[in-house]
Formats: sequence, structure tokens, C-alpha cells
Amino acid sequence: MSSRILVIEDDQDINQLISMNLSDMQHHVDTCEHGEQGLQRATCEPYDLIVLDLMLPGIDGLEICRRLRAEQDATPILMVTARDSELDRVIGLEMGADDYLTKPFSIRELQARVKAMLRRMEMMTQARSEPQESVIQHGALSIDVARRRVTLHQQFVELTSTEFDLLLHMARAPGLVFSRSQLLDQVWGYKHSGYEHTVNSHINRLRTKLEQDPSKPEYVLTVWGVGYKFSDA
Repeated sequence: MSSRILVIEDDQDINQLISMNLSDMQHHVDTCEHGEQGLQRATCEPYDLIVLDLMLPGIDGLEICRRLRAEQDATPILMVTARDSELDRVIGLEMGADDYLTKPFSIRELQARVKAMLRRMEMMTQARSEPQESVIQHGALSIDVARRRVTLHQQFVELTSTEFDLLLHMARAPGLVFSRSQLLDQVWGYKHSGYEHTVNSHINRLRTKLEQDPSKPEYVLTVWGVGYKFSDA
């Protein structure tokens, strides 16, 4: 199924390469090379996915990501960066990016990542129309599955689509321990060593939003040396 994808990348060669290969996958691709232009298109037009470079003229990728999430825009964002710093990748994820790729990357990896992200969105759309458990309740935390809405002490908690999927996946199996690689495979939809920090960053963001004291979590727990689980207490 064809999807609308926005590529915001200032390097013309990389921009064209990404656009060409995503177009070959039968997607409709729009491109921008400037941060302000990209932000305007992202906010004014509906897209199924945004491929966003970190370093851009005008407004950088982190600021674009922050502004979109501040407007409660849940469009999946694949952040692309040439930087090797782990901190830059973590900041991008904390700003609301759903995933990241570090340059140089292979076209095959790019296509696989885009496929996985779009497949997750398609499954999410299908799940809304299928009969399933309506609400998962755990103490003061309530997960409305059909409406994709989370409340804590009856107060709405704003989550990105990936944060919601991660929380729901673990909450459906309380007490079951998931390794980072399992969560990458089952929630993000791919297996790739070296991207475990994607999971770590999303877990940290969930805890910041859900836990009264993120250093002493009640819901999303760490099993040292193994991974994470949702509390079954």
C-alpha cells in the first residue's frame, strides 16, 4: 500500500537517494532541504512517515521533532544523523523520534526500517477496528486499547504512538520479562544489534510520564541483566 512520506534532508545527494528508493517502494515522497520549509510541510500536510535529518539549515531536526510533538502530532519520525555521539541519538528519541538511523546506512536497512514503521501504523489502524479487550487496568493506571488513550489517576497521559505500543505490549503480559532485542523485534518490527538504546530511551520516557519517582518505578520495571517487564504486583 502506498504511503505519503516526507523527507527533510539538506544533503541533495542523500535526499535524492532516499527519495528514489522510497519511491521505488511505491510510496509518494515529498522532499525538503531546509528546516523551516520541512516544518511547514509537516504541519500543513498529512504524512504517514517523516524521515528527518538531525542537522539542517534554519531549524534543526531536534527542534522540528520537538515542535511536532508539542502540537500532539503523532506522525512516526525516523531521525537520520551523521553524528556518532550516542547522546545525540538519545536526545532525538527523547524529543519524540520513533527511531533513528546513523549515516552511513545501507538502502536495504533504510527500506526495512521504513517498512517496519509503516507496518506498525497499519496494524495499529486495524487494531482499532477489531474487537479486543477494551481497557487494561493496573492500579491507578488505565490503558484504553481501542481509543489508544492512557490515564493515570484519571488524568490523561500524552504518549507517542511508539510509547503507547511499547507500554501496551508489556502490559498485556504482566510479569513477563522482555529483552531489548525482543522488544525491538516485537514492537519496532526489526532485529538489529546496536539499536538497544532505542528501547532504553523509550522506557525512560515512559517512566518520566507514568512514574511518581522514575528512579523507583511501579509499572515498568527493570530486570537487571535481562530486560524489562510490566509489574504483576
